[in-house]
Amino acid sequence: MRIRIGTRKSKLALWQANYIADQLKKHFPDLEVELVKIVTKGDKILDVPLAKVGGKGLFVKEIEEAMLRNEIDIAVHSLKDVPTYFPEGLGLVAITEREDPRDAFLSVKYNSIEDMPEGAVLGTSSLRRKAQIMMKRKDIRIEDLRGNVDTRIRKLEEGQYDGIILAYAGLKRLGLEGKVRQILQPDYMIPAVAQGFLGIEARLDDEKTREIVSVLNHRESEIRAKAERAFLKTLEGGCQVPLAGYSEIVNGKLKITGFVSDLTGDRVFRDSMEGSLEDAESLGVKLAEKLLSDGAKEVLEEIYSGSE
Repeated sequence: MRIRIGTRKSKLALWQANYIADQLKKHFPDLEVELVKIVTKGDKILDVPLAKVGGKGLFVKEIEEAMLRNEIDIAVHSLKDVPTYFPEGLGLVAITEREDPRDAFLSVKYNSIEDMPEGAVLGTSSLRRKAQIMMKRKDIRIEDLRGNVDTRIRKLEEGQYDGIILAYAGLKRLGLEGKVRQILQPDYMIPAVAQGFLGIEARLDDEKTREIVSVLNHRESEIRAKAERAFLKTLEGGCQVPLAGYSEIVNGKLKITGFVSDLTGDRVFRDSMEGSLEDAESLGVKLAEKLLSDGAKEVLEEIYSGSE
């Protein structure tokens, strides 16, 4: 049996694909695993913020098309990059155990965001990060930052930015924890929906592949991811909106915290809900509906209509 994994060419994407390949071989020593490298639109457009060119789907569309053409069998994604809607015939078949979902602050000069002086330049293209920083530090400049992890760190070290924010999970996977100056706790900056999970996508009619890959599914992570993605789907959010959703399992209960704001971090809607693990998706939906009725609906409509 052979499984072909479709992957982007970035270091992090290759790490993720190789990690899944190694895990599969541990369970199935006779399995042959091949990596098929695919360039996505998101890899080609590096000078424009994702929010302006189509958001999350930019990193998965070409890979999904290759799967539908039967050129690959599975794709390994950072789940936060995966839209909540799939092309017909494709879907998630496993979600791996969550890596640390928090955000990390990197700087050559400063030990924390609080240490940055007025007028300092912070790099991030994430509207979620921008809005949450602007709630606390309206006196610093936030400028767009694109490129893979190495490129972003190089731009920081060249002095183009005084500090940057990256996902801690990706830095850990690449062995770059040593560059982190501050880990941002979820009560300071709520993580992106599904940050830290790897999602494995396959053709839904490919039962043999689904059966093999299902051994990598981590049940607790699947529950948390379902709640967060249901929250996102109900808000119809992508990269164009400052929103965040983060779930935890505490004493056998699922707790999810959600955040929506305008582009400047002035109008903020944040709330939490608790429920049973079996109700993960409905809990995510309920929390999103609560934020929408509290006023987030008007903010989202303004952002989508471009009136802000």
